[in-house]
Amino acid sequence: QDGLKQCLAEFRQQLTWVERLDVTLGPVADPVSQSASTSDAVDPENDFQREMSFYRQAQAAVLEALPRLRKLQVPTRRPDDYFAEMAKSDQQMQKIRQKLKSKQEAMERSEKAKQLRAMRKYGKKVQVEILQRRQKEKKNMLNAVKKYQKGLSDKLDFLDEEQTSSQGNKKGNASQRTKKGPNAKRRYKNQKFGFGGKKKGSKWNTKESFNDVSSFQSKVAHNKGPGKGGRGGKAGKKALNKRPGKRARQKMKNRAR
Repeated sequence: QDGLKQCLAEFRQQLTWVERLDVTLGPVADPVSQSASTSDAVDPENDFQREMSFYRQAQAAVLEALPRLRKLQVPTRRPDDYFAEMAKSDQQMQKIRQKLKSKQEAMERSEKAKQLRAMRKYGKKVQVEILQRRQKEKKNMLNAVKKYQKGLSDKLDFLDEEQTSSQGNKKGNASQRTKKGPNAKRRYKNQKFGFGGKKKGSKWNTKESFNDVSSFQSKVAHNKGPGKGGRGGKAGKKALNKRPGKRARQKMKNRAR
């Protein structure tokens, strides 16, 4: 104990209070009981009482120290334009942001992968159910056919069911086609070849078409129009540039010799 007191005397420095700022007080009075709670009244095992005693002791120290600081004209409030530099550098904060971003992206990727797996599992389940239903229908139809062949049954209901199902599928496909409409290739073929029906005799003249002469053009009919013969037409050019026959070419070769 003497050694501890000697060390304390060596540590103690005779400085003014503004240099030391030490305040040692008991807890402030409890507003409920209007009395200062002693250390014996606080249960150390009770977290709430223990923290409240610390809080009231700090409150008492503040109430004692603030007036003394104001008397000494020591500012106790931070100015509005006060700038405090961060403890961590910008490079370290950038690394932290990149790490958080990478974690978020990884979480998003894993969530998307989970959704894709769930969708695939659901699609596979639906496909399996459809295949099982088709196999069951096929098995039932084969059993009905065997019974009919052996003479155990004289009903052909399975054929009616098959026809109704096929008709339903055809109707569904036809409705889909009418909704979607023909594609460009089909429209071109329809325009070029028609929509079926009678083809033979479709270009024969009738009484009305025979008497209709509104589209008659005399120049075209008598080869007087452009491109229909004559001296300046294409036919004239073709006649001028016509290749001679084989005998004429052979005679020309003989003359040249």
